[in-house]
Amino acid sequence: MVTATKNKKSKKVDFAKIREDFPLLKREMNGKPIVFLDSAASSQKPSYVIDAMNSYYENLHANVHRGVYQLSQEATDAFEKSRRLVQEFINAPSDKECIFVRGTTEGINLVANCYGRKFLEAGDEVLISTMEHHSNIVPWQMICEEKGAHLKVIPINEDGEIIMSEFDKLLTNKTKIVAINHISNALGTINPVKEIIDKAHAINVPVLIDGAQAIPHLKIDVQALDADFYTFSGHKMCGPTGIGILYGKEKWLNAMPPYHGGGEMIETVTFEKTTYNTLPHKFEAGTPDIAGVIGLGAAVEYMQEIGHDAIIEHENDLLAYGTSQLKQIEGIRIVGEAKEKASVISFLLEGAHPFDVGTILDKLGIAVRTGHHCTQPLMARFGIPGTVRASFAFYNNKADIDKLVEGVKRAARMLS
Repeated sequence: MVTATKNKKSKKVDFAKIREDFPLLKREMNGKPIVFLDSAASSQKPSYVIDAMNSYYENLHANVHRGVYQLSQEATDAFEKSRRLVQEFINAPSDKECIFVRGTTEGINLVANCYGRKFLEAGDEVLISTMEHHSNIVPWQMICEEKGAHLKVIPINEDGEIIMSEFDKLLTNKTKIVAINHISNALGTINPVKEIIDKAHAINVPVLIDGAQAIPHLKIDVQALDADFYTFSGHKMCGPTGIGILYGKEKWLNAMPPYHGGGEMIETVTFEKTTYNTLPHKFEAGTPDIAGVIGLGAAVEYMQEIGHDAIIEHENDLLAYGTSQLKQIEGIRIVGEAKEKASVISFLLEGAHPFDVGTILDKLGIAVRTGHHCTQPLMARFGIPGTVRASFAFYNNKADIDKLVEGVKRAARMLS
């Protein structure tokens, strides 16, 4: 399970009151009070974030970095404030190392394309794990095919944990980058990314961390991790969709060519040659999602106010309770029982297809995810078509778990 900060007692937080901050949790689904257990796909949004975005459109809308007039300056100040909030949130050395992207997927694609175009050659190797999301598989396959490089895959054990001895064998002088998720979206496994980074750096190999699932559940410190790249999405951490962050060490971002061309990312343009802007603007071509950036900043403020230690303690409690309760149901198989795990329970019900279980739960007002969770190679590793995935956030409670358990029991009776 997630470990809270050592020697620091979590402040007392009223999570029942916090739940009231999320308007959607007050609605019904199929005539039942909604039980939202799909936060690994996308978390719900508090009023604080929604209000911040509405306020921008109502009171502050103008393009950023463009105008000398007051409104544009105010919008730019709000935009760049969010960048500084993110810098503090992940403890980046500089705000210019925090690039606004559409989300984790674009962050990974940016690195795969820009790093790959500059540094990958025929015969080189890119190292990923068996449990990667498609977003951390396909971009590397594409650049490897283009460059004649090879994609190597670290195996996992039956509990859904990386086999570190196999990683050690695969990490060689042919490896040019390691790309791995911090937390598995399908299993909830927390990977030993610090150990992976340290071992890769020992032979001068950079590491990209897919932090999409980690950012809402862990306190991320990119300097402590010494990550070369760390990318995450706003919509997983109570922020809006379509916005995210790619953190990259300045030395790599300066060395890489731009991803997109257009306005903002240029210094000078002539028909003969273009020179590029400094960081972070070099990688932020065109008019950005200004409202999304402001919403992301608001989400950072909201989560910081609650505190990571309180969130970790609450979610660990839910994970332990949910796991113990579901295991009491006859015919349940939990897929992924890593020692270090966060906020995801993937399971199968004997004799039942995950889709059928999910459909029954939906009629009871319970939202879970069914299928392969964009991890088809991982499902193939376990020899299954997919799972039912219940994923929790700090706005969930044990009553939600109880309803899930009763719903699964009902599905078992109906589908047996």
